Amino acid sequence: MGTSIPLIIIAAIGGITVAIQAQFMGLMDKQIGTLESVFITYGSGGLLVGLVMLLSRGGNLAAWQTVPWYALAAGALGLGIVGAIGYGTARMGLVTAMTVIVAAQFITGAVVDHFGALGADLRPLDVSRIVGMGLMLAGTWLVVR
Repeated sequence: MGTSIPLIIIAAIGGITVAIQAQFMGLMDKQIGTLESVFITYGSGGLLVGLVMLLSRGGNLAAWQTVPWYALAAGALGLGIVGAIGYGTARMGLVTAMTVIVAAQFITGAVVDHFGALGADLRPLDVSRIVGMGLMLAGTWLVVR
């Protein structure tokens, strides 16, 4: 557990930034629309990461051909994520939208891990994960209702 503490901290920071981003995107969605808020989010993020990549190491984009073809759909899937976050947050509120999104991520992740799909390491479902998913679904129901 000791060596995973930095990873847990990084993941927690990621969760915090997702919630803050969702709130900001919900505000933009209400004011200017879903497509526009996705464009601003992706455009500014793409510009920033492009600059950091070029300044830090010049980039390694030539290696893109070594990535499995289906992994290149990550950008398009990201558009769906960002659009769903902004659209959902603007209409359901931050807590409800985040709860549904996280529950769906957890269950999808468990299925992908269980079957070792899409290049994931095989991590079979066990009783504690199944119970955890049940509790998460119960919690989601309590938040959404």
